[in-house]
Amino acid sequence: MAELITRKENAVGWVIFSNLAKFNAVSQDMWMALPGAIAAFDADPEVRLVVITGDGDKAFISGADISQFEKARDSAEAQAIYNQAVVDAYEAPVNCSKPVVAKIRGICMGGGLGLAAACDVRIAAADAVFRMPAGRLGLGYNYTGIKRFTQIIGAANTSDIFFSARKFNAAEALGMGFVNRVLPVADLDREFAAYCELIAENAPLTLAAAKFAIRQTGTDPGARDLDTAARMIEACFNSDDYREGRRAFMEKRKPGFKGR
Repeated sequence: MAELITRKENAVGWVIFSNLAKFNAVSQDMWMALPGAIAAFDADPEVRLVVITGDGDKAFISGADISQFEKARDSAEAQAIYNQAVVDAYEAPVNCSKPVVAKIRGICMGGGLGLAAACDVRIAAADAVFRMPAGRLGLGYNYTGIKRFTQIIGAANTSDIFFSARKFNAAEALGMGFVNRVLPVADLDREFAAYCELIAENAPLTLAAAKFAIRQTGTDPGARDLDTAARMIEACFNSDDYREGRRAFMEKRKPGFKGR
């Protein structure tokens, strides 16, 4: 059964793509469900970060469910609806005010690669395998998606993976800068949990301000919202968390941030 599974574990909101029979290939319904799932975690004050991952140990996401293409893309209208669902899904991690981290194990290809690129941080197991097969399918990849890849891995690497449609491993993904860390399979769960805990312990307003400012650096200069970025920074300095952070530092203890 293809479904999007969500669960909350302490301060982490988990979004799990589950379609085990097809290596977590994404159905149209799953694409359409993702924005709402992330928005719900974004609105939950107990959640400090969101993790996107795949079900099982074989795949993160193998791509879109191609078996649906004949029906889901059999007319211009159907194609437009499907394409918009994918665009909205890719934008959801970007628009989330909280950090969104991709936990990648096994196959990460096509739509999975694109979704991972939309996350803020990507951590992969050593067995991860990556591919952008758009050239083998004859589909067009939109400008926003291409731009996202070039911002992460540069124009030369983006050209390579799109032009060749070749597979590349976790070590090469790390060398490109696509993933932030590669962990041994045996250590993935433990070290990933520790990383999530590091993020969850930090001041939510600071992380939101940093994410918003980072997003502006990838926006065309005329469209950058620097006023909002400045207000978010000001809110940090006016917050109870800033006072708590200073006190905790002076008292040599771990701060207890509340997000206000």
